[in-house]
Amino acid sequence: MKALVFEEPQRAVVRDVDMPTIAADEVLVRSRNVGICHSDFELYEGRYIIPVSYPIIPGHEWSGEIAEVGSGVTGLRQGDRVVGECVVNNGDDHFGFSISGADAEYFVAKASWLHRIPDELTFAQGAFVEPFSVAYSAAVAADGIDASDEVAVIGGGPIGLLCAMVAATMGGSVTLVEPQAHRRALALEVGARRAIDPSAAPLSEQVADATRGRGFDVVIEAAGAPAAMASAFPLAALGGRVVLVGIDIGGSAAVEIGLVQSRALQVRGIIGSAGLWPRTIRFMATSGVDPTPLLTATFPLGESADALVAARDTSRNVKVQIEC
Repeated sequence: MKALVFEEPQRAVVRDVDMPTIAADEVLVRSRNVGICHSDFELYEGRYIIPVSYPIIPGHEWSGEIAEVGSGVTGLRQGDRVVGECVVNNGDDHFGFSISGADAEYFVAKASWLHRIPDELTFAQGAFVEPFSVAYSAAVAADGIDASDEVAVIGGGPIGLLCAMVAATMGGSVTLVEPQAHRRALALEVGARRAIDPSAAPLSEQVADATRGRGFDVVIEAAGAPAAMASAFPLAALGGRVVLVGIDIGGSAAVEIGLVQSRALQVRGIIGSAGLWPRTIRFMATSGVDPTPLLTATFPLGESADALVAARDTSRNVKVQIEC
């Protein structure tokens, strides 16, 4: 079968690999859609956050259908449409990083990692479940969002735009803070009420105009840059909830830390979305929210090298998927 293989850092090829076999507690999945994530480039460049070994098949944002079921598996059957969590084996492994992932025609997964996707979701939408679950987790960490909330999302990457989409679907009035014009425009398409260019005028003035001087009830930081993280606190209103979603390891920035007390802020940091996948899938299916406007390019598996190049071009693309 064909697979995208990171043979070593900075070397990606599509080549023939052996068809995998399954154990009693495993299933063979036919891969359908696989999203490319910033973390995939960390793996490609040899700087992923946990130790990995090469060669490795990437792909952790995926949807597929079960082709074969192990003898000990119950509750799943051939033909089921599924997605799978990526922090697995009690947190010891990351699917698509420390163990091979979904960028192949077929791959192996343990039944315990998998969730069925309902008929309401296409395979392309299903491949958004992993990043969407992070955005949904941010809303949960903010103690929920409703129509009473003015919500700021800092950063218009895929996670930030999905955070905006989740918050808007829950009823919040969403403002995206993002310097790139095409991402601000996309935010308005997927539910944000307004979008602010932080370089156009002092951010404090723009926030005051947007919130009538009150600040935001919820601030979700999704850029992952220290300066953006620091900027979250001045945006929050008295009693505001600040959720840090973007990841930065080892960086630092000056923070007006006294605002946490003077404005009685609730500050939460999240990593991933453990335990929230069933709720996320139900939310996506029943709310009618559609993340595929973020899908700006799709490539067949054989053109994975081009897909990686396209995903790197953040001036043009937001989310790129490989169709396997």
